[in-house]
Amino acid sequence: MKSENPNVSKQLSEIQQDLLTLTDSSRSKASSSSIVEEPGVGYVSFFANRMAIIQVIQNGLPFSLFEKIKNISPFSEMEWADFLGVSSKTLQRQKKEANFSFKPIQSEKILELAEVVNLGLSAFDTSEQFYSWLKEPSFALGKMKPIDLIRDSYGKELVMDELNRIEFGIFA
Repeated sequence: MKSENPNVSKQLSEIQQDLLTLTDSSRSKASSSSIVEEPGVGYVSFFANRMAIIQVIQNGLPFSLFEKIKNISPFSEMEWADFLGVSSKTLQRQKKEANFSFKPIQSEKILELAEVVNLGLSAFDTSEQFYSWLKEPSFALGKMKPIDLIRDSYGKELVMDELNRIEFGIFA
């Protein structure tokens, strides 16, 4: 990972470990596909295991884990509320509820955005560069801002494809 902040790398690793512990597959370790070491990163990639992602979505993502994701992401609380289709007051109220878990549709959106953040922090040298890229219109993305595209799953896939090209130096 290129990220200049080793603390961010550590937080990403912890979040992925926490996500894996939410799934039965990580507890039983029955499937070797649930563990994928990313080269040079030294942590298990939760995002490589689609069955684990589905399980977390169906069970609902705990607010405590959302807080960790939110803290490493470049998005404000207002942006998170907008992505999730709720008000910031609703997010504040949910934070106060003991053991609150998001609905599956919101859990899916949180994990989609976490996946974008994970790849974005890997592709850019700093989180500031990543956030700046998200806010600028991209020629490769039809002159749209990546932050506007990640609001739906089809746009998220386009942004992920572009981040992969950036990470591997493909600027065609």
